[in-house]
Amino acid sequence: MGYGKDARFVKGLSRWSQGLYIFSPRPLTQTETGFVALAFRPFPSFVPIPRSPGMGDETVIINSSIKNWSLVRRKTALRQRAKILQAIRDCFVGQGFWEVETPHRIPAPAPESYIDAVPSGSWFLHPSPELCMKRMLAAGYEKIFQICRCWREGERGSQHIPEFTLLEWYHSGVDYSTLMEECAVLIQTVATRVGLGERIIFCDQPIDLTTPWEKIPLRKAFLEYAKTPMEEALKDGSFDELMVRDIEPRLGKKKPTFVFDYPAERGALARLKIEDRTLAERFELYMGGLELANGFSELADPEEQRRRFDRENENRRAMGKPVYVIPERFLEELGEMPPSAGIALGIDRLVMIFLDARSIDEVVAFTPEEL
Repeated sequence: MGYGKDARFVKGLSRWSQGLYIFSPRPLTQTETGFVALAFRPFPSFVPIPRSPGMGDETVIINSSIKNWSLVRRKTALRQRAKILQAIRDCFVGQGFWEVETPHRIPAPAPESYIDAVPSGSWFLHPSPELCMKRMLAAGYEKIFQICRCWREGERGSQHIPEFTLLEWYHSGVDYSTLMEECAVLIQTVATRVGLGERIIFCDQPIDLTTPWEKIPLRKAFLEYAKTPMEEALKDGSFDELMVRDIEPRLGKKKPTFVFDYPAERGALARLKIEDRTLAERFELYMGGLELANGFSELADPEEQRRRFDRENENRRAMGKPVYVIPERFLEELGEMPPSAGIALGIDRLVMIFLDARSIDEVVAFTPEEL
């Protein structure tokens, strides 16, 4: 050990409370008799802290001189987060996707009624890399993904944070059905690579990751869970309330659930179904009642997209929100984009689900309040 009489040997670690982790400025080693040994000079004072997500059955003993205990608590969760991110990258590279980077500051975001961009000078911090990545699709980049920081104003809560990490990927020549399959493969692969296997626990609910996953049309979900036709909810303005209150909490409880075929009015940048123009080829993925991803077959008609942007800006004006400049360069290139599908998946929420964390604060290094 090299510390002579000042060494202290830690024996019988199992007698400490489960759910804690040993933290020390000195390395752990093992004696010839099998005891775990911890040596340091001088001997500091230690205090226990509560279990944090992802710690398993480890024990935490924290040097009381450390000031940022909340950050120390997250160390194991952040280590797991790093492994999850690496597994995601490995999965995409193994499938022939390119990792790309696009600017975080953009002249204007895609106008959407309920997404407010954070100003950065006369420009904005992007709420999503979507516009730039679709321009790359139009330029011939067929399989691309990006993991990046995104910003949305006014989003804060146990499941929201104004600066967050988003995974987006785009694939030419496929539609939203293929994207659902890719999404399932990704989550299964990552869960296996980080040692979670085919069954996880989130909010005391076991979730089976084996396929097939549940798929339910949104129209059916409204009838089954909200007892209201989807079209009626759109007309009377109760669509969002019913989604949040009656539908979302019931989705993905036993298996991950894809809700698909949204009304055209909620199509965002998704193309409409050929056989039913009242519906858009859009889906959302839920696990344990938590929305995890939003994907669709991409709209490639610049005139239709312009009309939707104008309509969203009209909604924003009616709500007393600022309207956004139309992203003209995006529209100019959109007509060159081949048939494609794209998806955005929240990394912070995926880590929450994998580590059974109840708050997004537990899986990020710093919250806004800690800066």
